[in-house]
Amino acid sequence: MTTFGYFLSCEEHGPKELVRQAKAAERAGFEALWISDHFHPWLDEQGESPFVWSVIGALAEVTSLPITTAVTCPLVRTHPVVIAQATATTAALTGGRFRLGVGTGEALNEHVTDSRWPPLSERLEMLEEAVGLMRELFTGKLVTHRGRHYSVDTARLYTLPDEPAPIIMSGLGEKSTELAGRIADGYISTAPNPESVQRFRQSGGAGKPALGGLKACYATDQAAARKTVHRLWPTQGIKGEASQLLPLPRHFEQLAQMVTEDEAVNGSPVGPDPEAHAQAIRQYVDAGFDEVYINQIGEEQDAFFDFYEREVLPRVR
Repeated sequence: MTTFGYFLSCEEHGPKELVRQAKAAERAGFEALWISDHFHPWLDEQGESPFVWSVIGALAEVTSLPITTAVTCPLVRTHPVVIAQATATTAALTGGRFRLGVGTGEALNEHVTDSRWPPLSERLEMLEEAVGLMRELFTGKLVTHRGRHYSVDTARLYTLPDEPAPIIMSGLGEKSTELAGRIADGYISTAPNPESVQRFRQSGGAGKPALGGLKACYATDQAAARKTVHRLWPTQGIKGEASQLLPLPRHFEQLAQMVTEDEAVNGSPVGPDPEAHAQAIRQYVDAGFDEVYINQIGEEQDAFFDFYEREVLPRVR
């Protein structure tokens, strides 16, 4: 049976609002939470980017829902040893309701420590090493590591959950999806692509959960909803590798000037028709995803939760 969760956007909302949304999501019948992990928003117009680990600590105390980062990059900006400690503490705090979602990241967030931004092939190597290192630390043993990309000197995690937090990996292309099947406890994608789910399962992910996420914009006026998407998430219409390579929100704003409203909407359900929202969600269910997370773009959060509780979630369950 498919799990339906809410996707908290750290790019659009401050910490107190994210906590409020999480509580509203649980009341509306959502069964789990995703939360993004950014240093910068994609655009200045989005306007926020709180430290995700502080927010998750608050979420742990105000909801009973499982929480997954979508996604954390444990490669450059933050050393995997630090991410391992944050993960173990969060899993202990939540009583096992936390999963670490990981990916190869974007220069937008990772360049801030004045570090070289490696090509994707190297970042995949780094991620494989980082995941192995974090799993070793999750044992609670003293770890010394001299790897190709990371060195660790006698590190030990003392605060641990009863069971290690699962590590879920995002994948867009074939190589990252196959790596997720090989090293991760689950798969994350923001595209309803059945071939990707199948590739993940055939690469070692059989029996492991596949998690999909999409953006929506509920409003009583469909034209207004489309304008909201175009204003806040034109980046949905930016193709290719730009999202991984550009370092600043202003660079995305420059590209976004060439994105039309149709390209920004890009399959996101918008407006007041519950069946349009349900159909977008069903694409993920039909593609084989076990969990589907929906993010409401814009400020009409309470109206969205009411709409989904009454009109959309009953349709897809």
